[in-house]
Order: sequence, then structure tokens, then C-alpha cells
Amino acid sequence: MTEVNRVWCLAARPDGFPSTSDFELRTEPVPQPGPGQVVVRNEVMSVDPAMRGRMNDVKSYVAPFQLGAPLDGGAVGTVVASQSPDVEVGASVLHGLGWREYALLDAERVRTVDTAAAPASAYLGVLGMPGLTAYAGLLDVARMRPEETVFVSGAAGAVGTLVGQIARLRGARLVIGSAGSAEKVRYLTEELGFDAAFNYRDGDIHTQLKRLAPDGIDVYFDNVGGEQLEEALFRMNLHGRIAVCGAISQYNTPDAKGIRNLSLLISKRLTMQGFLVLDHWSRREAFTEEMVGWLREGKVKVAETFVDGIEHAVDAFLGMLKGENLGKMVVRIGDGA
Repeated sequence: MTEVNRVWCLAARPDGFPSTSDFELRTEPVPQPGPGQVVVRNEVMSVDPAMRGRMNDVKSYVAPFQLGAPLDGGAVGTVVASQSPDVEVGASVLHGLGWREYALLDAERVRTVDTAAAPASAYLGVLGMPGLTAYAGLLDVARMRPEETVFVSGAAGAVGTLVGQIARLRGARLVIGSAGSAEKVRYLTEELGFDAAFNYRDGDIHTQLKRLAPDGIDVYFDNVGGEQLEEALFRMNLHGRIAVCGAISQYNTPDAKGIRNLSLLISKRLTMQGFLVLDHWSRREAFTEEMVGWLREGKVKVAETFVDGIEHAVDAFLGMLKGENLGKMVVRIGDGA
């Protein structure tokens, strides 16, 4: 085992869009396990939009990152040292201490995964938190029913690519997505089976949504917030449902203007509910069983964007915030990734 561990820390709290100067890559000794602990050599790690919110010193559903302290997030790696009878050296495990090459964890904080059945990155995406978020958000929060029209914003991202495919498999009449480039729009319609998609940077969103959903929208899965939420409200049908998963268009603009047409919630008797995947862990077994079946049958395609090297983790994070990824953004750290 190498004696050096590279770890990303938060050097400053971003003011608006983060910059590379807000982060610091430090070196420290590789940790050694104590009783009941394991050391994991990380091979892949996740960067997620929610990490941006944790860089602000505000109270939320999870504690903010601390200045000068290591960042964290989903990662999969190989156990290289163990002082636990429950986790063997050589096991592949999923855990929450990414942003570093080696992680020291209590054995109860890791979950063994089968990287022979699916690549390590799948447990950060399609079989992980984004997959369960898409599944529970669409089926449990938005309560999508067959023959409904579904609109997904941020449809080319880690969650959005799966929401659209699940909607199609569960019998939606029409699945519409928004994305930030012509290439992503093409990918959604030609590769993932969306019925229609539009580039929100290409012309008036109101006009594009009206053209693609002439009979209105029954379910809106919102990953973006802002203007797209406002325009979706205009197109929602009576008793439509909105699952609010994210608001990435507003994460870096704290002075963004509010939504001006929330009164439509009243006149259209809409339901709009924010949700966290943390509240839906009870659905993990059902989700995994169904998703594994879809993957085995080739009914779900996996979109991933890889960035290589722990030294480029911040580049991957900033790129994800800019929409440079197609599907899940993953940092490959080790040779086993």
C-alpha cells in the first residue's frame, strides 16, 4: 500500500458559482484501521448537485461541509485492510467517503457490492442513489399512472435519464425531456426512447413546451427549478403532480427571482412535493429487483461520463454543475475502476 493519501478539502465557501480556489488537494498518510474498521482504496467516486448546497454554511437536511475538512460523497472501492470479521480484505464496497484515495470507515458504514454483476460505477448511478431517486420520485411522489404525459427537466443528467426511461417502461403516453444542447436532445430521443425533447437554450421554453405537450402535462419531474418550473406550471393539467427533486438552475444564484405563477397550484388543484431519497430507502429492494431486470433485458440504457484521476475531481464537479455530463458524472480514481 502506498504511504500517501490525497484528499480534497473545502478551502473556502463559494460565493456564487464555485471556483477551483475554493478547494484544496492535501496529502496525508494512508489511515490504518482500528478494531471494527476497514480501509478502502477508492476506485470510483460520485459528484452530485446536492454537494453544492453543502458548501454553504446553512442548516439543511444534512450537515454542511466544514472549512478545512475533507469533502465526502458516494464512492466504491476495494477493502485493503480490515480489523472487522464482517468485511474481508478484497471485498468491493459502497460507502460515503469519496473525495479521497483511501477511506477509513467503521465496517458497519460500508455495503458490499458485486462488481462482477455490474461495474462499480453502476452502484453510484443506475443501481444507486440516482436510480432510486428517479424510481421513487416518479412512482411514489408523483404517482405516475399509465397513459399520462410526463415532463422531465434536466433529462440528460444522472436522475433525468432514468426518470424518462422508467416512465416509458411504466406506460406513460408521452415522455418529454429538456436538456442543454442539441446533442443531448438527440441522445434522449434516439437512444433513450423519449418521445420528444427540447434544448432549453434554444428559443422560448413556453413555446417549445406548448408545441411538444399540446394536451398538457400530467406529471412534472423537476430537477431544475427556475424558469422551467414556472413554464411547466402553465402547462400542467388539472390535478397534475409535480415531484421536486432539485433546483440546479438556482444553486449558484442565491438572488434568483421567485416563481411568479404559484397561484396555478390553486386553480389547477395541483400537488407539488419536494422529496429526498433518504425518505424512500424502504423502496430500495423493490427498485433494485425491477431495475436489475430491466438492465438484464436491455430495456434501460446507462449514461455515464467519466473523468480520470483524483486530481481532476473538482473539474468533474464544476463540469457537472455546468451540464458538461451526459448521465452520471463519475470520477475514476484507481486502476480497478
